[in-house]
Amino acid sequence: MLAALLVILGLYAAVVLALFVMQRAILYPAPKGPSQIPSGFEKAALHTSDGLALTAAWHPAPQGKPTVLFFHGNGDSLPGGAVATRALKEAGYGLLLADYRGYAGNPGKPTEAGLIADGHAALAFLAERGIPARSLVFMGASLGTGVATRLASETPPAALVLVSPFTSLPDAGVAALPWAPARLLMRDRFDSIGSMPEVKAPVLVLHARDDRVIPFLQGEALERAARDGHLIPFDTYGHQLQFTPPAQGAVLDWLTSKGL
Repeated sequence: MLAALLVILGLYAAVVLALFVMQRAILYPAPKGPSQIPSGFEKAALHTSDGLALTAAWHPAPQGKPTVLFFHGNGDSLPGGAVATRALKEAGYGLLLADYRGYAGNPGKPTEAGLIADGHAALAFLAERGIPARSLVFMGASLGTGVATRLASETPPAALVLVSPFTSLPDAGVAALPWAPARLLMRDRFDSIGSMPEVKAPVLVLHARDDRVIPFLQGEALERAARDGHLIPFDTYGHQLQFTPPAQGAVLDWLTSKGL
């Protein structure tokens, strides 16, 4: 019995060690190959404070329409971001689809600090074109909600839209791997629940009750933590909610209700 227990403990320790060593490869399964610019977008370069040049997709807004700064999920890309924001583009909004270091041919390696720097590079790109943060809508899906929330807590936008968000990466890790000490293992935190009280802009949260990646309860918690939060729940569509017409229509309706 003792020998069997030691073998089980050894296997458990080996798995936990592998998770610790490989965590960023798991968290950031970056697409390989060159960036693909979606149809109707221009290729743009985002210059980070640590000297990287990242490829993004840019669709300028017609005069009088707001611009949406969009951050995609951990395994997504610029074409996926275009699909997730299709209804916004068709409604006349400007769009900057940001991408991350280490993704789709971009230099660097993704980390929490790196992705936040990438977000600031996107804000600098827009500021150079006369579009300040206070007139922007920050929007994120899944991993991108961590970037968007952190930026909104530091640089107030006109509004913040979160689709399938997590309260923090450790919380998401515990939900996905309840048998592992995720809170101790994770280097990157993206503490959105801690940042949310500092967000002065109105916040829209969209989350599906059948999301098997990030529990619906985490979206509810973020809405409660917001100063001016609104939650739109969906019974179906799972974790890929951002790609669905009902979710995109709900975002448009809410932005219109806010005068944006």
